[in-house]
Amino acid sequence: MNIDDSILTSCLFFTSNRFARSMTKMAEDAFAKADLSPTYSYVLVVVHQYPGITQKELCDKLSIAPSTSTRFIDKLEEKNLVERKSEWKETHIFLTEEGKALYKELNQYFEQLYGQYVSILGKEHSEQLTKLLHESSEMLKKGKL
Repeated sequence: MNIDDSILTSCLFFTSNRFARSMTKMAEDAFAKADLSPTYSYVLVVVHQYPGITQKELCDKLSIAPSTSTRFIDKLEEKNLVERKSEWKETHIFLTEEGKALYKELNQYFEQLYGQYVSILGKEHSEQLTKLLHESSEMLKKGKL
């Protein structure tokens, strides 16, 4: 049986997932020293940038489900990296002192990751690809029913 590879190279779903798996592996390697997955690191970055962010706002910014954010926040709270503070009916999320210290360390891992994929893809290609992926993600988000 002759399998035509065009289904693999022309399919956005397959190609984007293949790319995501490669980037995930690269990111996991870059963040291994932090003893924290890249996804959890991005939660810390968002909480740092928006102290007191609500869970709903965090979900919107990271495009994740509330149940996923609860799991992330619970784990980060167990590690004493974030804390929840209730105000009226809303719960706000803040970095702890340990979270703030780790945030500073995370910058070097982000730089390492950036440097690694730029060395492979090139700076211009990396920037164009990031822009196109972001714009496409926004278009798909708005186009959902």
